[in-house]
Amino acid sequence: MSQPALSRPLWRDAGFLRFWGGQTFSAFGEQFGQLAIPIIAVTILHATEFEVGLLNAVETLAFLVLGLPAGAWIDRMIKRRVMLTVDLGRAILLGLLPILWFVGALQFWQLIVIGTAVGVGSVFFDVSYQSFIPKLAPSDRIADANGKLETTMQVARIAGPAVGGGLLAIVAAPVLLLVTAATYLLSFGAIASLQDRETKAPRETRRSLVVEIREGMAWVIHQPLLVRIVASVSIGNLFGTILMTMLPVLALRTLGIPPSIYGVIFAIGGIGGVLGGVLTSALSRVLGEGRVIPVAAVVLGIALLITASAGVFTSISIVLLIVGDFVFGFAVLVFNITSVSYRQRICPPELLGRMNASVRFVVWGVIPIGGICSGLLAGAIGLVPALFVGAVGALLSAGPVVFSPLRRLRVLVPPEADMTGTRTPGSASDPDTDAQTATDTDRQPQPEAGPASGPERPME
Repeated sequence: MSQPALSRPLWRDAGFLRFWGGQTFSAFGEQFGQLAIPIIAVTILHATEFEVGLLNAVETLAFLVLGLPAGAWIDRMIKRRVMLTVDLGRAILLGLLPILWFVGALQFWQLIVIGTAVGVGSVFFDVSYQSFIPKLAPSDRIADANGKLETTMQVARIAGPAVGGGLLAIVAAPVLLLVTAATYLLSFGAIASLQDRETKAPRETRRSLVVEIREGMAWVIHQPLLVRIVASVSIGNLFGTILMTMLPVLALRTLGIPPSIYGVIFAIGGIGGVLGGVLTSALSRVLGEGRVIPVAAVVLGIALLITASAGVFTSISIVLLIVGDFVFGFAVLVFNITSVSYRQRICPPELLGRMNASVRFVVWGVIPIGGICSGLLAGAIGLVPALFVGAVGALLSAGPVVFSPLRRLRVLVPPEADMTGTRTPGSASDPDTDAQTATDTDRQPQPEAGPASGPERPME
């Protein structure tokens, strides 16, 4: 059977290139923010373990509270306009923190309030972002677009903390947030320059919000393989958050690592994320798309065990932190690229917003719970034991995908199962078709890449 002709390469798509550039700038800015805010909390405001956990919780609380309705709302909105509004709002809010610090008025509650507001914006931006890619790139270039975007974000994750760590040697942490605000403004400009062909669904075709939310969640629930992936990610994010929330406390306070070195540690470790983005396609060809997911999930847990061990083997703590983050970055990119591209390709276009929001509600909604549990556990049983609770739980979270049909699948979505074709929703992961898909591997092309979160962020 002949293969359909591919659309023009994304390197020649001016709109995609502008979007890619804007997101690259904001990815660098995000790294500065992720480095600066915990340092501000721990070293400038002297936050307790519980307060650090609370800060992490409020930054992601919106995914639990607004995650489901956000998807239905976004399916009624113009995704580009949502992202523009959020970029502008985040730039203004984060720009306030260095001003408050400069005038001597910065307090912990302000971090909480602004962190909550930025988290609300991130819900709408992230769901819109994942739903916008299929509208920006042709169907046969979606995986390529995701791979380019996420690989450069991993490059930003290497360079961002390294540059940020160097800047922290000469400037205070709040100054980095000014750079973050500026990069969000650059992203705003890039998105504003795009031609927007999306139109709102006619008002008369809309149903009640509850019905639309239920439809998106029901679609996810009826995908057998996707449900297993979502369960694994949700459990992994819950326990991974317990570890990651206390990591700045371990490094900056317990181990006494200077903020400048702290940034460089994770910059070196971030090389693993770039390698994961580059090598996912090759691993999928060697192991199979389905098999890659459980393997990556197990490696993620092992990586967090290595990271937690830095609290025990303090003489080599920096080495363990680098190795743990390197392996984690590699594995999380492989996992996310494969799993998120899978769900994008099998989802009907009209359900993309609600599908992404439903998945984010489950897999990111546990993060604020993990943040609170992290602070409580560290206070009750100690910092290092809390880190190991998170690491062991993350390793066990691989169970739903390890003990699943994914181990037998070499191809997750054959070309005829792509929702740009004619196959019915859900059939790509129907158990009755899995065996056939698994035996037909040599005739099916492998996807190039897909979306992922940076290694410091949760699994998708």
